[in-house]
Amino acid sequence: MNHQALSSFIWSVADLLRGDYKQSEYGRVILPFTVLRRLDCVLESTKAAVLADFEAKTKAGINPEPFLLRRVGNAKFYNTSPLDLVKLLGDQDHIRQNLYAYIQAFSPAARDIFERFDFYTQIERLAKANLLYLVTEKFANIDLHPAAVDNARMGLVFEELIRRFAEISNETAGEHFTPREVIRLMVNLIFIEDDDVLAPGNAVVRTIYDPTAGTGGMLSVAGE
Repeated sequence: MNHQALSSFIWSVADLLRGDYKQSEYGRVILPFTVLRRLDCVLESTKAAVLADFEAKTKAGINPEPFLLRRVGNAKFYNTSPLDLVKLLGDQDHIRQNLYAYIQAFSPAARDIFERFDFYTQIERLAKANLLYLVTEKFANIDLHPAAVDNARMGLVFEELIRRFAEISNETAGEHFTPREVIRLMVNLIFIEDDDVLAPGNAVVRTIYDPTAGTGGMLSVAGE
């Protein structure tokens, strides 16, 4: 499934929201849930080890954070709850409370993402509309594991979702991410005077800076 097909599949969650949410509000649910599912999938392989370390270090009175960060490696974030999106579906009556607990168990930097999304407001709204379980179920069935969707493709998926959200909100998508053609132009301009040093046998290093890095799309495309 290419990134456009995957983003379309994710955006189909909007069918559940229709009637309770305006079109321009769909992204308030879809974007943070997409991030949550991705984090959920990324941490799955180290979940058991993280929980074991967390319990052992906490019992010993040792700050567990350095050990947990070492466990998750390049992920740079962790979650100390035994829950995940799939397990949340096992207790429909308490899904709201359990989802809160799950998000609160993320490391501070990851938790901050959901606070900036104002995700808790959407959880309450979905719960009142009896949609929280249905939306959670939909996302729990989307495979966003790194083995299935690498970081570059995940970035493309998220940018496509942002584009759709901006489109129906009468906003300009370029305000939220840098279009690919602009990035390629930027890289071409950086090297335009370097024909000699780019010849075979020579090498040149140029540095670019993305002051508002979001999905990392600018850096990954520039690297290509």
